[in-house]
Amino acid sequence: LQTMNCQVHQLPELETATSGTREALQAIIHTILFIRSPGPVAPHDVHCESFQTTYTRIATDHDQQLPINEHSSSQGRTLSSDRQHHYNQQQLPNSYHKSDLDRKVDDSIETFLRTLTPIGPELMRGNLAVSFFERRSKNKLFGLVNQEEKVVWEQWILRVVVNNTPRPMGEDEASVIERQRIQDTAEGMLKAVLLKVFELAGSETDHIPPVMYDFEISNAKKADDRDEVYSRVSNLPALINLGS
Repeated sequence: LQTMNCQVHQLPELETATSGTREALQAIIHTILFIRSPGPVAPHDVHCESFQTTYTRIATDHDQQLPINEHSSSQGRTLSSDRQHHYNQQQLPNSYHKSDLDRKVDDSIETFLRTLTPIGPELMRGNLAVSFFERRSKNKLFGLVNQEEKVVWEQWILRVVVNNTPRPMGEDEASVIERQRIQDTAEGMLKAVLLKVFELAGSETDHIPPVMYDFEISNAKKADDRDEVYSRVSNLPALINLGS
């Protein structure tokens, strides 16, 4: 991958209990993919089971009954209604159909979770990267060899902390209050990330290429240790006992 002139967006840290990690990452990734879809797509609202949060993702082939939303990240506007009949779900890239898109996102999340590293008792961390790239042909050896290269033009970086600290299970008032505090904290962090996605997505769009492009999800390089320490200390009061 080449990352020349790549726009990098740093998102707020997300800390979740193990049980809610996958769903939180799905919400964030699918929100980014919807906003940066390289053409008109149909929206599909998803209400999280682990969080009191609803997000919009690209509708897949089982959501054919939904109307097409003329959404274009490169234009940042809607297309006129008289052109809507020209677009349907079959015109989207193959990677945006349910069997491919969901599998790609879910498999990438599983791979990412396997690469998390321990940072303390019951704590694991990693930096998830959603990269958008276009494919370009590159000639080598005086033009005798033609190769394809991936040129990354935008990258979203999310610091993820998975907290497996057991949450209180009792029905006494203190346990109930603590469980609610844990839930509120996790939901607040997820919503903060989603709001930042919308804020950053609309801040700059000139770098988005006018051609079809693709994406990939990976574990970004390790953050600086000083950033790690600062992040943990600055967020500690709100994150104590954020367990499963």
